[in-house]
Amino acid sequence: MQAEELVALVEEIRQQRSERQNIELKEAGKGFPHRIYDTLSSFSNQDMGGVIIFGVGDKPTYNVVGVYDLEDAQKKIMEACNQMEPKVRPLLTVGVVDGKVLLAAEIPGVEYALRPVFYTGAGRLSGSFIRIGDADERMTEYEIYSFEAFRRNMHEELRPVERSVMKLLNQQRMDAYVERVRQERPNLFRNVETTQLLELMGVCENGAYTLAGALVFSQYPQAYYPQLCITAVSLPGVQMGELGDEEERFIDNQRIVGAIPDMIDDAVNFVRRNSRVRTIITEDGRRRDRYEYPLKAVREAIINALIHRDYSRYTEGVPVRIEMYRDRLEIRSSGVPYGGISTKSLGHVRPETRNAALANMLEILQITENRYSGIPTIQRELAEAHMPPAEFAVNHEDFIVRFRNNIYNQPLAVKEAVGAAYGGSRRKKSPEKIKAEEQLLAFCQQPRSSQEIADLYGTSRENIMARFVTPMLHKGILLRTMPDKPRSPRQRYVSAKIVP
Repeated sequence: MQAEELVALVEEIRQQRSERQNIELKEAGKGFPHRIYDTLSSFSNQDMGGVIIFGVGDKPTYNVVGVYDLEDAQKKIMEACNQMEPKVRPLLTVGVVDGKVLLAAEIPGVEYALRPVFYTGAGRLSGSFIRIGDADERMTEYEIYSFEAFRRNMHEELRPVERSVMKLLNQQRMDAYVERVRQERPNLFRNVETTQLLELMGVCENGAYTLAGALVFSQYPQAYYPQLCITAVSLPGVQMGELGDEEERFIDNQRIVGAIPDMIDDAVNFVRRNSRVRTIITEDGRRRDRYEYPLKAVREAIINALIHRDYSRYTEGVPVRIEMYRDRLEIRSSGVPYGGISTKSLGHVRPETRNAALANMLEILQITENRYSGIPTIQRELAEAHMPPAEFAVNHEDFIVRFRNNIYNQPLAVKEAVGAAYGGSRRKKSPEKIKAEEQLLAFCQQPRSSQEIADLYGTSRENIMARFVTPMLHKGILLRTMPDKPRSPRQRYVSAKIVP
């Protein structure tokens, strides 16, 4: 950073009156700040690193006060950096704002395999921090473990399952697996006994399942680990806890258990069962149903959640979660992306594999491809369905895959629905009315009251009911949420759906 860049950055911060994910302000007008190790750790533990600016106060004033003693401040920051493990190597810059001297220390992010960077005076558990917004927060024991697991190449899926016995398996699946291993690698396994083959492939060890073997071949792996399952809920609103018209908390709620191949199928069926379905009439008069979410994309996301989740002792009590909200589908699994890959890079670079043995078993069973094609497949399926790309996020210790179902922005699907309702011909209605009906259908992807619809158009409820809602009800492109109580004050209107 040049001195001019430092001055410009300070002016920008003063105008915005805010610190950032990679900017920390320290007043340092009367002496060197005491709490510096937390920020050195948190900046070093994020890819972008960060900049500490000495001589500027933080909220609410963001006043430039200058550094108490430039030479001493430079000495103190170097001393603090040398007390980190591994040592931090800052880049120092001096600038002048309003006649006052400022000091900036650029802290580089260290490579993932060397993290966490921590203050030696507090130790690894107490001295490791992570940046959350503009604050430094102490890492959890699990976050520290995640770095250790990658650095030491730990494979939690290969640990033996206590109390397991090999007779409690899906024999048909096991036989198919052994046969395919022998076919694919005849030179290695043609004359190897089955027990030895299974040990070499990581399925079992000393007569007991490994965790991966239990998850793939046991009839009921939840006998050993009850929470290594999937919990799936369909919700009436757009957030957890929001109630439906009948005060219901859930539309559907299922605990999905069994081996991974069975859970995949059951989870996809849950999403299918709880998805809205659009009925499209094609130009040649054929009827075509389109699920709310492309099921192939859903399957890939569920497979990824089960294969790439963290199976360590820190997370074995947390199931994979499927949450179907009115406006989105979320699939949550334990564990941040393995090896420090960013969410923006997913699908674009080849990542490290957290559970390689598990992924290999499912590949041999032809349940997965294991060619890093899952996320590209998800994005392609969503694009073909004219839906927004999948979103990927990390929330504390969870990895989240999010599908938006176009409730608030669905121009193509809305046009298809309107076109189907009028026999595929839109010329019979004025462009203005067609546009208004498309707007209403998009608005009513979430149940709306007649007053909400009237407010959308800036007219009375009586007018909107007569001009739009009632005719669209008759056409079948708009539905009542309480069809048996058409005059109920809790009546809502929603875009047409067919529930299988």
